Amino acid sequence: MQDTRKLVRRAFAAAFFAVSASAGVQSFAADAKLPATLAWSAYDVGSAGYNQAVGIGNALKQKYNVSLRVLPGKNDVSRDLPLRNGQVQFTANGVGGAYFAQEGTYDFGAKSWGPQPVRALLLNTSDQLTTVVAAKDTGVKTIADLKGKRVAWVIGAPSLNQNVSAILAFANLGWNDVQKVEFGGYGPAMDGIVNNQVDAAFTTSVSGKVYAIAKSPRGLVYPSISHKDKEGWKRLNAIGPYFVPFMGTEGAELSKDHPAESSAFPYPVLMAYATQNADLVYNMTKAMVESFDLYKNSAPGNSGWAVDRQNFAWVIPFHEGAIKYWKEKGLWKPEHQAHNDMLIKRQKVLATAWAAMNRDSGADDKAFEKAWMKVRADALTRAGMEPIYTSW
Repeated sequence: MQDTRKLVRRAFAAAFFAVSASAGVQSFAADAKLPATLAWSAYDVGSAGYNQAVGIGNALKQKYNVSLRVLPGKNDVSRDLPLRNGQVQFTANGVGGAYFAQEGTYDFGAKSWGPQPVRALLLNTSDQLTTVVAAKDTGVKTIADLKGKRVAWVIGAPSLNQNVSAILAFANLGWNDVQKVEFGGYGPAMDGIVNNQVDAAFTTSVSGKVYAIAKSPRGLVYPSISHKDKEGWKRLNAIGPYFVPFMGTEGAELSKDHPAESSAFPYPVLMAYATQNADLVYNMTKAMVESFDLYKNSAPGNSGWAVDRQNFAWVIPFHEGAIKYWKEKGLWKPEHQAHNDMLIKRQKVLATAWAAMNRDSGADDKAFEKAWMKVRADALTRAGMEPIYTSW
């Protein structure tokens, strides 16, 4: 299966080509103005983000005759790199490629990265869970039961790993309390549960990989995260401020009659860089909304892209082009603008602090990263902002 995924990725890489934001713009139905070809990056083939992007691509082709090419990436860095390099205009990202990239933490605290000027267009807030799943044959029922179990760590994917850290903290656990098993990507980590290489991993309940686990001999369970445990949630949110308590009703072995008490946050996040052409962002946002009926049932979780599911006061700012569209819809309020301005100010504080770092000092990567941790935390504190992360 892993060889198959490699072949698929190579095929996409061969077919993929860069499309600049200034590509020839064509006008189609519903007044949307988009290039003939758009390019997104997304998680690995088989992930919820990838499957949703494919469904959206089919809708764009049907309504606007626009071809959407999806470049799969196995981790946060591999999804943000083509965005930063201008090879794709947008990415269907997770918390790592969005929030951690903004914050300049984890892999984005390396010399070659630093805080990124990310901007949202839309958030997917569906009925799915974003949480840790486990093999049913482990006997795990709650997060506390993960103690001593094998838990997946995905190399180069700080969002996945940090999310596990936050959820473990709910039960006063850490990585030292579990057996950390390393994998090279999200797909292999999820396959590892089926193959009995690991017992638990972070994912979304609508991922194709989760359905595969449910159908496997090991079975699937969503370890419960009690919404009544306020202290547990304080510990969880201290590490993952983007999480909320959630009753999941969409995904493998979930329904309105059989929900799971757990956690969630928006996923995927359709985002661009602040420098992306505002007209292109405006029209991409418009096309997403106006073609919604064509893709809402095309992949699990796509219903979360609906207009009434948007959260305009999340942890990363919205792009000016998207704001223009949401204002036209009458949905963008003064309080949203105030929140957005605050987040942009935070990004400026981080960018200024990063610019002051001497990246040619000769310090090795570890020493540089440690120095950045302190510079970053000090800069945010002086600006009256909470660092959230002081080490990683």
